[in-house]
Amino acid sequence: MDDVNLWTEAAHAERYLQIAYRIPRREEGEASLLECVPTRTRRILDLGSGEGRLIGLLLDHLPEATGIAVDFSDTMLDRLHARFGNDPRVTVVRHDLDAPLPDLGAFDAIVSSFAIHHLVDDRKRALYREIHDRLLPGGVFLNLEHVASATPALHQWFLGALGVAPEDDDPSNKLTPVETQLQWLRAIGFVEVDCHWKWRELALLAAVKAP
Repeated sequence: MDDVNLWTEAAHAERYLQIAYRIPRREEGEASLLECVPTRTRRILDLGSGEGRLIGLLLDHLPEATGIAVDFSDTMLDRLHARFGNDPRVTVVRHDLDAPLPDLGAFDAIVSSFAIHHLVDDRKRALYREIHDRLLPGGVFLNLEHVASATPALHQWFLGALGVAPEDDDPSNKLTPVETQLQWLRAIGFVEVDCHWKWRELALLAAVKAP
């Protein structure tokens, strides 16, 4: 698979922002993610934060928590700074997930929303290991993700639901089946690994670092 990633291009990021809040059933997935975050959570890492939608929801849900929002797109970083520049609970960090995670400390929860699928599979697996290493015992990893359909026809069905023509399918997407990713997480040593919500190619993958 070609390692194409258009997210360095401002126009590509802006096109996503125009449709991001109209993705079907997205709010269901986000609600499921919030249900999985322990109330004791105080430190959150959001990988591929985009404009800050998910970290914003989490901090509204857990007002005593703090978060680190990570992204590498200039467009998204500008949005993050504009949104959270006066919020002492949020630290914005520039980082490309294609590179190993920097040392940002340990976390009660590491989350991501529609970002990790832009990585090739070897890098996804390496990132999952890095996430495991950076979680506190009992910490949760929650990935609201774009995953592969079982067949090409089902993929076309999903694109149709989004109003995306086949020729406009994002070449940055490197989709991996749910069960493949769950197997990776189990092999790394995560426990309580499961898919807690799914609609077509959108899924919530969840895992816990053993206490």
